[in-house]
Amino acid sequence: MTGALSEQVLVIGGGLAALAAAISARRAGARVTMLEAAPRELRGGNTRHSRNLRIAHDAPTAQIPGSYREDEFLADLAKASDGRNGAGVSRLLVRASTDLPYWLAAQGAMFQTHGIPYSRKTAFFLGGGKAAVNALYATAERLGVRILYGAQVNSIDLESGAAGALRPRATVLACGGAQAAMPTTMPGFINRGTPNARGEVLRAALAQGAAAVGDADAAHLVAVDARSPEADGGIVTRVDGMEHGMAVDARGARFADETTVTGPTRYATWGRLVADLPERRAVLVLDANGIERAPLSIFPPLEAPTLAELAARIGADAATLEASARESGRVARPPFFAFPIRPGITFTCLGLRVDETARVVLRDGSACANVFAAGMIMAPNVLGTGYVAGGGMTVGAVFGRIAGEEAARHAVS
Repeated sequence: MTGALSEQVLVIGGGLAALAAAISARRAGARVTMLEAAPRELRGGNTRHSRNLRIAHDAPTAQIPGSYREDEFLADLAKASDGRNGAGVSRLLVRASTDLPYWLAAQGAMFQTHGIPYSRKTAFFLGGGKAAVNALYATAERLGVRILYGAQVNSIDLESGAAGALRPRATVLACGGAQAAMPTTMPGFINRGTPNARGEVLRAALAQGAAAVGDADAAHLVAVDARSPEADGGIVTRVDGMEHGMAVDARGARFADETTVTGPTRYATWGRLVADLPERRAVLVLDANGIERAPLSIFPPLEAPTLAELAARIGADAATLEASARESGRVARPPFFAFPIRPGITFTCLGLRVDETARVVLRDGSACANVFAAGMIMAPNVLGTGYVAGGGMTVGAVFGRIAGEEAARHAVS
């Protein structure tokens, strides 16, 4: 990746935040180059695995039923972040979310209007995140955005916005967090998303004086099948249905009440619980009734006619597993089934502080003149170390638009 850059705005990344930035900057009159670390067939970052965006709206729309007021959205962000979200950027996010479906539709993305889970808070992409990614890439290409694939960026210069030999007038950092690096330093975790979000640009910016936000030791986790690929498995690797059976540790002992949390927060709850186990390994055990009630999995269950034989298959103590089954009261009818579980990382919770123009803020309180950030690399500004369904995609699209427009304004002035 060498040579002079004729473009005025450089966008580093390839997911929704990067696409929103590139399209917005191009529509604002700037010449734009976008650097996607993945090859073309794997482009799109974690957006490929997404489904929906969180949208504030006062009345039903074609995409979302009911209403979800701006004050509700703000309250949900405050609750998810334990009050550590930035007030200004959070209000900006919520307000800008209201026209997001219409803006995305104008860029080619389509939304599902029927046959979806009921949600008054989120709009679902028709065809999922992969379809949205393909539509937005097509628009970017049609507008004349130059897209380079396999273009990994390891560092940027915060003062000039340069990335290696590339020296644009403005740069947008939209290359995600550091979840792909986490399994290397913390064995036992599985990266659910793109293997390209390794955090090099994030760490380089922090080393040059960018202000941090969030927590380096925190991540959004869910319980995933232990047979999942090391990276890029996406949403289909989730393990669900604990309330229909029992979750046990490596010995076969239950470590939580499976019926306590059954709403949308259950995914993150079980991810944290499994991560806190010494072995970072658990097993969902179901009986003949439970397997019928639990959601389908892309992975076949391990099966045995007795609990003792199932214990042998999963490496647990038979007596402990049998005692756990009696205690739960939900695992009694043979045959018995098991799904091995590991904690799966969706994204990390350390990011770059930004102001309301999406400019990267330095530790001394000043803002970079021409370096902007959007998406998960700055999401802790509004999410803290928490999560709300569809929130990550909304952060990416909203701040991608803002960063792209502001970068173009700086670059062409």
